[in-house]
Amino acid sequence: MNIPRLLLAIAVGFLVIFVTDFLIHSVWLMKDYEATKAIWRPESEMGSHIAWMFLAQFLCAATFTIIWAMGFGGRPISTAIVFAILMGMFQQIWVLVNYVVLPIPGDLAVKWYFSGLGQAILLGIAVSLVYRPRATA
Repeated sequence: MNIPRLLLAIAVGFLVIFVTDFLIHSVWLMKDYEATKAIWRPESEMGSHIAWMFLAQFLCAATFTIIWAMGFGGRPISTAIVFAILMGMFQQIWVLVNYVVLPIPGDLAVKWYFSGLGQAILLGIAVSLVYRPRATA
């Protein structure tokens, strides 16, 4: 395992998750969250927990990247996409559970599921491009 490339891939993965989370949740889904604000923490309280969100994003990027590097590093982009779809489907189980236990609209659950799947695919592509063998001369 190439540790410098692994660390770079984790950093890039974190950046992908951070940016896509912002676009998904702070831009695209903001109206959905406003319509269901009674079930969420107040924004000021969420802000006081933001370090936990960053930790979750980092752990997601690190776990995804380490699994890729240990078992699939150096494989083609097509493999990265399949890996990412499977990891995304695994990760999105939380959406189905939250739909059962929280009073959220079904369309929000669908948006969460497919945006998370798309996010995983972008993560897989980015990680596979960063964590790949160097070209031999």
